[in-house]
Amino acid sequence: MRIRSVANLGAYLSGSAGGVQTFQYAFLPGAVYRIPAIELIVAAVFTNTAPIGVLRGPGYGEAVNIIERLVDAAARQCGFDRAELRRMNMPPAAAMPVTNAFGNKIDSGAFPETLDRALAAADIAGFAARRTDSERRGRLRGLGLAYHIKATGGAPSENVDVRFEADGMVSLITGTQTIGQGHETTLPQILADRLGLPNDMIRLVQGDTDAIPMGGGHGSSRATYMGGTAIWRAAYIIIEKGRRIAAEALEAAEADIRFEDGQFVVAGTDRAIDLLRVARIAAEAGDSLDTYYAWTREWMTFPNGAHVVEIEIDRDTGEVNLARYTAVDDYGIMVNPMIAAGQAHGAIAQGIGQALLEVAHYDPKSGQVLAGSLMDYPLPRADDLVPFELSFNPTRCTTNPLGVKGCGEAGMVGAVPAITSAILDALAPLEIGKIDGPATAYHVWRALGAARLKK
Repeated sequence: MRIRSVANLGAYLSGSAGGVQTFQYAFLPGAVYRIPAIELIVAAVFTNTAPIGVLRGPGYGEAVNIIERLVDAAARQCGFDRAELRRMNMPPAAAMPVTNAFGNKIDSGAFPETLDRALAAADIAGFAARRTDSERRGRLRGLGLAYHIKATGGAPSENVDVRFEADGMVSLITGTQTIGQGHETTLPQILADRLGLPNDMIRLVQGDTDAIPMGGGHGSSRATYMGGTAIWRAAYIIIEKGRRIAAEALEAAEADIRFEDGQFVVAGTDRAIDLLRVARIAAEAGDSLDTYYAWTREWMTFPNGAHVVEIEIDRDTGEVNLARYTAVDDYGIMVNPMIAAGQAHGAIAQGIGQALLEVAHYDPKSGQVLAGSLMDYPLPRADDLVPFELSFNPTRCTTNPLGVKGCGEAGMVGAVPAITSAILDALAPLEIGKIDGPATAYHVWRALGAARLKK
């Protein structure tokens, strides 16, 4: 595979712009498919447009979009079924970990199985009948699919502080601040599970510079992976500290003390002492179970999944409407499936906006931004969406003890190529083989008009 790419940085270099093109965009090609040789040439250029920033899946979304469109094009030109061409080039789960042509190792995933589950859930066997029904109503219908992958990790260091308070609560102090992802649910849940405590006994303290020295932020879907690993390891230290104190309190050998369900138990007996009592004993003796833990990651997590989309196109106006959206994603071991589903829904919605609606228009003479507000730049609304058929096929991540993978961005990476694939499938009978950028009604209407003129 050879890719030559020109990346528009805009008029000024923002803090994150350079790394998107030179690292993230170049990191994972050839990860989902066995592509033994890749040449990737990227030129980053300044222009007189607005400087760029990042949103969900920067760099990875562009790379996946290119590869998935290439696979579709190869299938059309060579007479393959699109799903089968993908399947025959994917490494099986038993072959994991795999290393791509750039030397980057992907630790886990079940790509062919996840693809097959998505195709089954999408009822592609019934697509021909649905297409016939659309044609009866004068509309074009297309089926698209894409397999996405992203590396998550962000800033490489994270820390937490766990404190046993005098009021019987346990404070979990993190350097990051939740901004809608649901970490106020998932992070205490991790600690409560590890320590065998009720969730409501964990008091989360976030982003307080008086309480903790640093925080790595939320970039690259990192918070549960990085913060969760710090919590897991802090809990391990707490249990080992408590084991020593419990052994003394129970007058037993430390090797005979087990920790289960929030209690230290003497093996083979009914003698036990709970964790909070051990914490009080430690405090009274001038000791403490309080634990601060900081760590630096060695590698990342790799959420992935298959998205299958059906769209309808109005022949007269070019308007594209979503008809069905099915996704099967692999986010590793999920701390809270409802939180993960909410993150995936948000990412898919954002991808739909990029695929169908959002375009920054400039006046061609002056360079003035014409999409200067949300009156001119349409974000997706409820009536632009359909109910998402979302399920999961988790494989355990091996780069962290929790087995989790970042879940905040991956849906965005899959949405754009899957929707584009569906649009091109609908337009294929008219010999329209290319739609770049958001498929706005005007954009598609012009393509339909050009196709009619050729005939």
